[in-house]
Amino acid sequence: MTDILQVLILGIALGGVYALMGSGLSLVFGVMRIVNLAHPILIIGGAYVAYWAFRLWGADPLATLPLAALILSATGILLYKLVFEKDAKSAKYSEMTVLLTFSVAMIAEGALGSAFTNTQRVTSPDYATDAIFIGDLFIPTGQVYAGAVSLAIIAALALFLKFSRFGYAIRATTQNREAAELMGVNVNFVGVVSFAIGVGLAGAAGSLISFVFSFFPGKHWEWIAVLMSLVVLGGMGSVLGTVVAAFALSVIAAFVGAWIGSTWSTMTFFLALFVILLVRPQGLFGERPELA
Repeated sequence: MTDILQVLILGIALGGVYALMGSGLSLVFGVMRIVNLAHPILIIGGAYVAYWAFRLWGADPLATLPLAALILSATGILLYKLVFEKDAKSAKYSEMTVLLTFSVAMIAEGALGSAFTNTQRVTSPDYATDAIFIGDLFIPTGQVYAGAVSLAIIAALALFLKFSRFGYAIRATTQNREAAELMGVNVNFVGVVSFAIGVGLAGAAGSLISFVFSFFPGKHWEWIAVLMSLVVLGGMGSVLGTVVAAFALSVIAAFVGAWIGSTWSTMTFFLALFVILLVRPQGLFGERPELA
């Protein structure tokens, strides 16, 4: 029983981090129908911001989280203006963004690799290696902090989307872009801000994963499948679905790693992606597409 509780605790602690990693990707797809394969490399960009702030000035990654989010948000605005804005009304926009974001990911990986090499990095604040002991159970402090901050950010995002005036505009654009435009919503501005928020969430997630996982530029290829499994299982465009999927798959992966082997834990995400596409392609919270 103790072993089961221990694995469950570890899975839940990581679930919050995965939820934040996937929420920005889900938001961007929901509003703009951008399948952002560059999202994981942007997360790694945020991790490098936290890493170098820690190395150069001893800044806590939690304290530099707003900085990483702001830098990545500015990067998101620049990317949107240069790459995604032109053909936003195209009928084949989603398909185009797959190739565009793949190219962005390749360029960003090359740039980060040239600047920082492919050496694995990790920030090491004191709490990253501490643990809270409750009897025979231990709770990694770093994962708890990262998970708690992730959930706080996601809660703030949910409140913003539900109760703010601009949140109404984002939700209206998500549900029906053309109808929102007819009702006076500036969908282009909503798209820019939503993309900036989504990429800013990637920066925030990067600051947190900098002390939870080791990272290097090439790591983003592994995370693409992990994040896609979250947003597809939850339902493309559903932030709530992404959060639920993150906790579910994180806990399952923790048990797979404990009972079968750590090398198989990542396979949980790949298998979930494969199964959900076969059984329920719209995901848990997505809507079934209408046939023409």
